[in-house]
Amino acid sequence: MIDPLAEMVSLLQPQAAFSKRARANGRWRVQRSETGQPFYCLVLEGRSQLKMKGHPPITLEEGDFVLIPAAWEFCMTSAEPPADDAPESTPQMLAPGEFWIGDQQQPADVQTLIGYCQFGAPDAGLIVSLLPQFIHVRGESRLTTLVQLVMDECRAQRPARHVVLERLLELLLIEALRSMPICNACPGVMSGLADERLAAAIRAIHANPAHSWTVAELAKAAALSRSSFFVRFREAVGVAPMVYLLTWRMALAKNLLRGKSMAVAEVAERVGYRSASAFSVAFSRYVGQPPAWFAAEEDV
Repeated sequence: MIDPLAEMVSLLQPQAAFSKRARANGRWRVQRSETGQPFYCLVLEGRSQLKMKGHPPITLEEGDFVLIPAAWEFCMTSAEPPADDAPESTPQMLAPGEFWIGDQQQPADVQTLIGYCQFGAPDAGLIVSLLPQFIHVRGESRLTTLVQLVMDECRAQRPARHVVLERLLELLLIEALRSMPICNACPGVMSGLADERLAAAIRAIHANPAHSWTVAELAKAAALSRSSFFVRFREAVGVAPMVYLLTWRMALAKNLLRGKSMAVAEVAERVGYRSASAFSVAFSRYVGQPPAWFAAEEDV
């Protein structure tokens, strides 16, 4: 059986960029303006707060794990944040991968493992758009173990280090998505897969993306009326069924073009277009450049 989650994570190609342990005491605030890359945090001890633009603050407790698949503007603070006009705290590096915030002569109130990674796939943005904006999981020991293994591997210089890190990050991402609580406030593909009827339609798309799917056919796969299926899918996944289908087709197309083993016409057929010209128009509209240009850029 086709596993949509496994396909997505495999195409994303997560790669480690940086991992660190941070300890802090007192009242502090660290503001971050990232570049849309994944950010994750595991609280080992104590409590802190995470604030993301457009979302209420999240209190993080010991054992909590947070993943932001595309991090932009956010900040982390002490459990009791400093005043709004207080200056931003500057983490002090004690050793490679070890940082401290606050008075080093006093014990730490909170200890976290923080990681930044990147997705190697050219279609990452398309796939990330189908994931929830953030994932907050509480008390999952498997996630704690995986984060600590990533941290250990980042510090070491063992043979095949990059391969091991890629596999660990794939496992970390899958485990985070599988462990996240499903709620209407976090639309995304995982909410769709948690719905038995919608999952049948999503699996049908992934099993045969080249098929000329219609909303009616997908509704039949989900054993729902056309109107009920459309509304239920959009509320759970966050996009309409045909938008999901197009997004997945474009992600597959970018991956196939990157592989250099197929001509544009072959890629078009693989992702459900009857002609190279129709595919080129759709790809250009969605990606911003013709497929041949995209493939040529990947050669550079």
